Amino acid sequence: MPTIDLTGKVAVVTGSGRSLGLAYAHALAAAGARVVINDVDEAVAEQAVKSVTEAGGRAVAEVVAVGTSEAADRLVTRAVAEFGRLDVLVTNAGILRDKVLWKMTDADFDSVVDVHLKGTFTCARAAAVRMREQGEGGSLILVGSPAGQRGNFGQTNYAAAKAGIATMARTWSMELGRSGITVNAVVPVAATAMTETIPAFAPYIEAMRRGEPLPGFLRRGEGFGTPEDCAALVPFLASEAARNVTGQCIGIGGDRVTLWSHPQEIRAAYADGGWTPDTLADAWPTSVGAEPQTVGIPAPKLPEA
Repeated sequence: MPTIDLTGKVAVVTGSGRSLGLAYAHALAAAGARVVINDVDEAVAEQAVKSVTEAGGRAVAEVVAVGTSEAADRLVTRAVAEFGRLDVLVTNAGILRDKVLWKMTDADFDSVVDVHLKGTFTCARAAAVRMREQGEGGSLILVGSPAGQRGNFGQTNYAAAKAGIATMARTWSMELGRSGITVNAVVPVAATAMTETIPAFAPYIEAMRRGEPLPGFLRRGEGFGTPEDCAALVPFLASEAARNVTGQCIGIGGDRVTLWSHPQEIRAAYADGGWTPDTLADAWPTSVGAEPQTVGIPAPKLPEA
């Protein structure tokens, strides 16, 4: 088995002041990478840097709101100015503005798309330019969500952005392959500020904060764990051990790691000369519409009380 050693590599992790982003930064630093921490809150960013350095890693902070090209350029410039290069980008920054469709405002939609989708695009573009100039390859690790794979009630903006991120990973893996740059999307499931709002998970997250371990039916059955449980995937994807892994959406959480399928046609029907509305209505129930696909994130399977 290869040893994951990122000594000499430099990583930028957006939205890494807390939670999953901070766990990714710690995992990269523990593997030897030097890390640029990013957050919109200076105090939070500096505390994150302190926690990484106290653990034996090297890190600096760049305080900027992800979304614009200027912010992306600042992050890449900081990595190069401090550490001389850029090898890994993790696009973790995100916000939530959850509302059902008929109550979601333009501002709710735009703010989430700007941070998640446009922020991923601008940061990845800036990183790709630098990595191609260096000529030594690199790794773009985009952070997706189960909501982007299956949809989620009340998350039009977030689900759409995360679905776009998954598709960008597939597209960029083709565009950047000749440059030796891998592109993958991670789909984490962990105890975070978002998941603690799910009633089924809330009592277990609260117990975890009191020092109690998460039960096995969550860690294995639901693939649900701590942010640190998700972090191992990031240094792996940034390493030489994953040089042939690209264009994939990979789920991780608790004790489980998964590979998400890419959308594909699953059934087909044919009509000589083409279809009419009437022939579609006749054929639908017994042909392509016989087994409609489910939507939404499945409810957790919890033990009966």
